[in-house]
Amino acid sequence: MKIISVVGARPNFMKVAPLSIAFSKYPQIEHKIVHTGQHYDYSMNKLFFEQLGIPDPDVHLNVGSGSHAKQTAEIMSKFEDVLIQESPDYLLVVGDVNSTVACSLVASKMHIKVIHVEAGLRSNDRRMPEELNRIVTDHLSDMLFVSEESGLINLEREGISKDKVHFVGNVMIDSLIRNLEKVKMNEVMNLNGLTSNSFGLVTLHRPSNVDTKESLENLVYLLKNISKQYKLVFPMHPRTKNNLNRFGVLESILSEPNIQILEPQGYFEFLKLMKECLFVLTDSGGIQEETTYLNVPCITIRDNTERPITCTLGTNTLVPFKEIDSIEAIIESKLTKKAAKVEVPYWDGNTAKRITEIIVANY
Repeated sequence: MKIISVVGARPNFMKVAPLSIAFSKYPQIEHKIVHTGQHYDYSMNKLFFEQLGIPDPDVHLNVGSGSHAKQTAEIMSKFEDVLIQESPDYLLVVGDVNSTVACSLVASKMHIKVIHVEAGLRSNDRRMPEELNRIVTDHLSDMLFVSEESGLINLEREGISKDKVHFVGNVMIDSLIRNLEKVKMNEVMNLNGLTSNSFGLVTLHRPSNVDTKESLENLVYLLKNISKQYKLVFPMHPRTKNNLNRFGVLESILSEPNIQILEPQGYFEFLKLMKECLFVLTDSGGIQEETTYLNVPCITIRDNTERPITCTLGTNTLVPFKEIDSIEAIIESKLTKKAAKVEVPYWDGNTAKRITEIIVANY
């Protein structure tokens, strides 16, 4: 059995890593990894692969950045050659990036079965490119592995056969659990002069939040106000930094004494910061899940989330951008009465094992 897995952006690495390990336990599985290069920071990509124990990609497409249409088309063109040469039994894609939908389209047209890990998630906001990627990929897929119960409801509503759908849990949590001991030893706190439970962690990068001068000015104003009470640690995404600089707002945040700007962090480093912080302020998808597992208060600046379980069972509170003035009070409330940890079904570190067993049984 030959399986090709596709990675294109850093969140994909954390999802493919446990699958790569699970596949290696089956001698009948030949597994190859294709890196599209959708996110192309070589040093950060290499660090993530090393920390997660993922083998170097067998193929690197070196696509790089571009508009959604150009990037998707470039991936499709290059990936077709890979499938012609390799002729796999299955294509495995994860998440919702452009690489996910592009490679699924190519494989489907070549009659290669598509496996989608993290299927069924919906924000119900088609303005998000990721939402369109999720919908198209799910409707092309032959096997759909669901991470939370909302995925089952969404797929059934869209008419996808229940025979294709498997509720298995969250591979991202597999990676987190597997690496917690290594994370304990990480030196990022000492290297940056930080102590446990003394800071809030910030990560902001979504276009809806950081692509206009007005939104960035409002975010900087918010962070300055929060920093009067709590030290903030902000590993800054390149997109956010570039836009802060472009709109002339970067110096304003760099000069704040209680806001510590860091370069983008490795997987272990970021997990360590997340595990040790008081709260997280973010617009990320995966961080909503990781904070839920770690029982760390999370405030997500978005109008919607494709991961509703993090709000209903987890520690996540969704705040639309127009209501960010309420965030200081929400932080205070979360820290005053920290919620007890709730177990999310199948978020137990064995998701990749379940997925592999199902693939093998259906081959």
